[in-house]
Amino acid sequence: MKTKYFARAMTRALWVGGIAAVTLGTAHGAARGATLHGIATAGGDSINAAGADATGAADFAEARTLVAGIPRDTVYGRSGKLRVRFVSARRGTFAIPILTRLFGDSAVHNPGVYSLPDSAADQPISFVTLLPFETKVKGTVGSYRIGYWPEERGRLRNDAYENPDGFVVVTPENQDLQVSEHFKLRDFLTHDQQNVWPKYMVLEDALVDKLELVIQDLQAHGIAVEHMTVMSGFRTPQYNAQGVGRKGGRAKDSRHQFGDAADVFVDNNRDGRMDDLNHDRRVDSRDARVIVAAVERVERAYPELAGGGGIYRATRAHGPFAHIDARGWRARWSRS
Repeated sequence: MKTKYFARAMTRALWVGGIAAVTLGTAHGAARGATLHGIATAGGDSINAAGADATGAADFAEARTLVAGIPRDTVYGRSGKLRVRFVSARRGTFAIPILTRLFGDSAVHNPGVYSLPDSAADQPISFVTLLPFETKVKGTVGSYRIGYWPEERGRLRNDAYENPDGFVVVTPENQDLQVSEHFKLRDFLTHDQQNVWPKYMVLEDALVDKLELVIQDLQAHGIAVEHMTVMSGFRTPQYNAQGVGRKGGRAKDSRHQFGDAADVFVDNNRDGRMDDLNHDRRVDSRDARVIVAAVERVERAYPELAGGGGIYRATRAHGPFAHIDARGWRARWSRS
């Protein structure tokens, strides 16, 4: 297996059974004592960081100053509940100066999870650097089957359907990363290829922020939400295509493929089905309407999060649920 080095930042790397333990040095702004754990993609041709922590005491004050200079909702979202922000080299964000100062220039290009020390911010925040979209060869990344986006097939409807910037690399080690107060990375994974690791996912901050705002709104209207289940989050195009064309099936250009859509239901008792949200002693599509009513209120308050709201009735395969997305324009539908 070929070992690659993180430019300027890595002082040593140890490979054990395909797992890399990397110690970052202080040169060129990398934080003292920071550690990085990663794995190699199929073929061992790149390193995907599964976790990184800036732990150098001398860097705490600098990190806090950097974060303090940025509006709180820029860091933690409109909800204030985000715990992860996604970063790509082609998309300029507030995170890039923080990443380069604390973890070195390579952090913007090396896929991984880069966590700020607890004392650097008033609540946990990590930055996840994406694996570039161009890493996909034909319909796969490594041994993970993904398929093709509409733009790759010459079906670009508008800018909202452009190819994703890149992929979140999900490993057994980082799948439980808290992306917000109520959600983890694994909540949004495609439901296939269970034994294939690493997995690759598209996930937008705006979706997670919107879901947290919907939860806040429901709670403000007297509806307890201890747990919201993501029944379907990101779908790879090849997985999405399996349901296209059948009655009640998936849309060919489903927003789930772009990481800004989720099918959800409130399930506080963890029985795998929607709770009775409207207290009529029944669980049906009217409970999904309660969730979409919250979506309406959230979008009125935050029009930049406009998107889809769909109501779905129960079938033999699943209970009722609501579709929520952040596509950029309002869309509503009901299958109830």
